[in-house]
Amino acid sequence: MDGHQTCSACGHDDLTVTGLSQHIAKSHDPHCHALYSQSRSRTSNEANEAELAFDDADFFEGDYNGNEDELERPAASEHAADSDEDDFDDHLLFEPEWEAAPSQPQADEDNDLDLLDDAFVDDEVPYPDPRAGWSMSHGSVDHGANAAYGAHLANDENPYHPFNSQIKWEVARWAKLRGATSTAFLDLLSIDGVSEHLGLSFKNTNKLNKIIDHELPTGRPKFKREQVVVAGESFDVYYRDIIKCIKSLYSDPDFARYLTFTPERHYTDEDQTIHLFHDMHTGKWWWNTQKKLDQHRPGGTIIPIIISTDKTQVTMFHNKSAYPMYLTIGNIPKEICHKPSRGGHILLAYLPTTQLEHITNKASRHRSIANLYHTCMSRVLAPLQHAGLEGINMHSGDGALHCCHPLFASFVGDYPEQLLTTGIKFGDCPKCDVEKDDTESNTVPLHLQNIGEVLDALAALDQGNLAFVRACAAVGIKPLIHPFWEGLPFANIFQGVTPDVLHQLYQGLVKHLLAWLEAACGATEIDARCRCLPPNHHIRLFAKGITTLSRICRFLLSIIIDIPVRGLLDFLYLVQYPCHSTETLQLLDEALDLFHENKLIFVELGIQNNFNLLKLHAARHYHLMIMLFGSTDNYNTEYTERLHIDLEKILRHQKYADPYHSRPPDMTFSCEQVMTKHPSTKSVSLEKLATDYGATHFRDALARFIAQQSQGNDPVPLDSQALDVLAHDIHFPFHRLPVFHKVKWCSVDAHGHGDAHVTLESVHAKPQRNVGARLIARLSDTALVRVGMNSKDLRDFRVGQVRVMFTFPPKSIPLLFPPTVHLPTHLAYVEWFTPFPPAPDRNSGLYKLSRSLRGGETVASIVPVADIERSVHLIPRFGVIAPREWTSDIVLEDCDTFWLNSYIDIYTFSMFR
Repeated sequence: MDGHQTCSACGHDDLTVTGLSQHIAKSHDPHCHALYSQSRSRTSNEANEAELAFDDADFFEGDYNGNEDELERPAASEHAADSDEDDFDDHLLFEPEWEAAPSQPQADEDNDLDLLDDAFVDDEVPYPDPRAGWSMSHGSVDHGANAAYGAHLANDENPYHPFNSQIKWEVARWAKLRGATSTAFLDLLSIDGVSEHLGLSFKNTNKLNKIIDHELPTGRPKFKREQVVVAGESFDVYYRDIIKCIKSLYSDPDFARYLTFTPERHYTDEDQTIHLFHDMHTGKWWWNTQKKLDQHRPGGTIIPIIISTDKTQVTMFHNKSAYPMYLTIGNIPKEICHKPSRGGHILLAYLPTTQLEHITNKASRHRSIANLYHTCMSRVLAPLQHAGLEGINMHSGDGALHCCHPLFASFVGDYPEQLLTTGIKFGDCPKCDVEKDDTESNTVPLHLQNIGEVLDALAALDQGNLAFVRACAAVGIKPLIHPFWEGLPFANIFQGVTPDVLHQLYQGLVKHLLAWLEAACGATEIDARCRCLPPNHHIRLFAKGITTLSRICRFLLSIIIDIPVRGLLDFLYLVQYPCHSTETLQLLDEALDLFHENKLIFVELGIQNNFNLLKLHAARHYHLMIMLFGSTDNYNTEYTERLHIDLEKILRHQKYADPYHSRPPDMTFSCEQVMTKHPSTKSVSLEKLATDYGATHFRDALARFIAQQSQGNDPVPLDSQALDVLAHDIHFPFHRLPVFHKVKWCSVDAHGHGDAHVTLESVHAKPQRNVGARLIARLSDTALVRVGMNSKDLRDFRVGQVRVMFTFPPKSIPLLFPPTVHLPTHLAYVEWFTPFPPAPDRNSGLYKLSRSLRGGETVASIVPVADIERSVHLIPRFGVIAPREWTSDIVLEDCDTFWLNSYIDIYTFSMFR
């Protein structure tokens, strides 16, 4: 296929440029691993050569005999000239003008052949100045409360201190982590005899909280309280020292192996034309900010500060709310940060939630709320002004000492919080100066808000109120009095406001899209199609329909295949890729363009007058934000939704009772197939396999399988007719078989982060059964089955419906197979669908499949369960109106043509797109 590559190490072919580099990096083949190690060593050698140029430089004047703060920084020197890409980065990031990235040169056929011989590798280009992120010394690290607590445990035979037994620890853990309310837990302890029988030292929730607060280490600084007076009333703000919080994260021993200290550029090819973006250090913000910092203080280690806020209601009644503010740092890998249990975020502050009802003038009240917010934020972030510019000496968890510069990088919040933070007026874009009437356009030029002009307008405060208000209005912001970002070094708030996948896409565009489709097709028709969808591990079946829901993208396109919305759903899935390249970013732009090309159908149908929707306009910013800060899972508001309960103390105690052993992370995604140790049903007759499980041709398929396997390693395979002849003479030495009802795929801790095993996929093959007077239908899932050797070629896969999973009785195996045959332990009876067509449907982008028939009968085979790759979801081809007699239980039998749903999860999407 044009544009596809072959791995020179193992011979795998039909790979894209990006796919080839990822294959080399992730493959377990020793030849691929050797090639990957060779490429990494070459990159390291280049970096070492660059370091040699600085070996003769005197970084210190005289001997060092003082304390850490007296260490002098490396002397400034002239750097090598930056590449052309640096010039492009500066223009893109620090000028307000947005321009398209320069097109990449296309290699001719001869060059392609040369590259195939050398193999594309994942090149990591280090920052050109080796002093960036430089470690000044190594020493012991004071882990404070955690170290003292660990020492106490080492000298105490009780590993559950401050609880004196495991049962007390488990009760406390359950009370804090399993969702029981304080009132419910108090009611439980109030039952006569409960505390006494369990031997609990706490009689109520307050006493348990005191034990946790005073006797368990937090590793986090204590909260401080200050009051802010607005119009004669005072309001409390609770916050922690941000520098101590940064040190707490930076010096955490659990993160020591994973911290990143310098920016890098990752490429998929040796010519460095295809750029990769994933973790924050691969984005262009860090690289360019390092260049800016080096002009002022060379040799510093940037700590990117990521601030997120999420005002939330905490009670169902009385309208009680909280306004938490969270902190994380970009040096920690995103795989750790997005797991709340790993403690990669710190609850930094609680901001006032008041609406200032005592201020009667509405306009004055709104201005006061904004200024109160910025006053509180400024108080919390004020230490960053000096520390960000001058740096502070800080130990990482392994004892390495760096001169660190905590610099504000990005702000994560929903649209109202973005407006509050930037000072932009409601209805306007918080990032650029596009007019409201142009937000529907995908081609109108975009310009980031000019941070220099905004800062000049804010400085007009010294000229009087009227001049200040007019200056702010001229640049399109509200009259904010000293916003928190005004004095932060290298900060550009309009650049730092990040996209919001949760609110902009899922709760924004998808909600709009569902309303448009409901108007176009009718809620009755959409719900009717939804009710007869086949089951799958990744979706819920909604008996009452989906028109009241928003997060139903996994089957939305396929139930309204005639409406051209594919571009928007492609964009939604592409934007969530954990690793992007310049190729996938181009696909992102093409998906958005595709939607804009087809959106007028909703205007023609009278459903929508225009598309001046800010959430649609915001999609144009994703490309640049991924280039700046890495993939969107670095800054997702969905993470803060799970951070509202501060449970880090009890979680940290759990680490001592169940120690975590870290390993270096990698970029692979792994899963393992798991079967139950014992069969779901020990003995099922062959007749019931046909009637209850739906395995109509089980006997014939099994006989053909036995005949085929009995040939062993015969180099000449039997043709179909000869196989049928041999199968006809096979007699089974059994009448019943042990049967399994489920196979699942579980995650593997590939990154070495101590992640728990989670079920990612499952395929069911359950029989029909009677429950009282009601017949429960059988459950036979569809799956992707490997029928060839090339895991990258769709021609080596088929879709099949798994009816039965079984194993042979041990005594029957020597009676059926010669001793040289290595029989798979678990087998499956699969009814096939047609092979994949050469290309997907032109309009929908989905593959069309139907039942595979021979002489009007379903084609079925016995295959190893190990050859089942994953579940797949098939959507019936409904036609104009979905037949009302179809149901979820029988639609796979009643319908004759299906679409393969590539939107069932991100991995299926990437495979079939």
